[in-house]
Amino acid sequence: MQDRRLKTLLSSEQIRAGVGRLAERIAADFRGQEPVVIGVLTGSIVLLADLIRQIDLPLQVGLVQARSYRGAATVPGRLEIHAELLPDVRGRDVLLVDDIFDTGRTLAALVRQIAALGPGSLRSAVLLRKRERQEVQLEPDYFVFEIPNVFVVGYGLDYRDSYRHLPYLAQLDEADLVGADLGPGG
Repeated sequence: MQDRRLKTLLSSEQIRAGVGRLAERIAADFRGQEPVVIGVLTGSIVLLADLIRQIDLPLQVGLVQARSYRGAATVPGRLEIHAELLPDVRGRDVLLVDDIFDTGRTLAALVRQIAALGPGSLRSAVLLRKRERQEVQLEPDYFVFEIPNVFVVGYGLDYRDSYRHLPYLAQLDEADLVGADLGPGG
């Protein structure tokens, strides 16, 4: 993967500052509550770890896996949701955290599934938003950065299970994508 061309879109400093602002907003909005923060595996794991350390509230953490991209795919397939790692959210205030809001189909499906579990409230937060690819009416309650319709990697987002470890967000050159449609990038 060394030969791939990456163009930095957001530096680690920009991401750190943005996540800090998000944590402050969430802490203010959930003041007096003990939310359940649910991260969507695997893309949100870096954001989830950074975010929960900065939210100045007692909280509980859970995980859910939702994926529609496999291997070299850049076009989504059938969405699979695995909620076995979720804590009991009945009557609780829930914050669902995902890496990117692209078409919005994944977040919309997750919101429906978690809402069916009877939380007291349910909000969503994403690091990145691609407004021009949105296909659903749902709007994330929080987003940190709006980005153009490019394929991005780093800070948890991957291409073919690589690049998640990068501390910054980068655009992967279109020439390096197999079957590219400029999907979410993770």
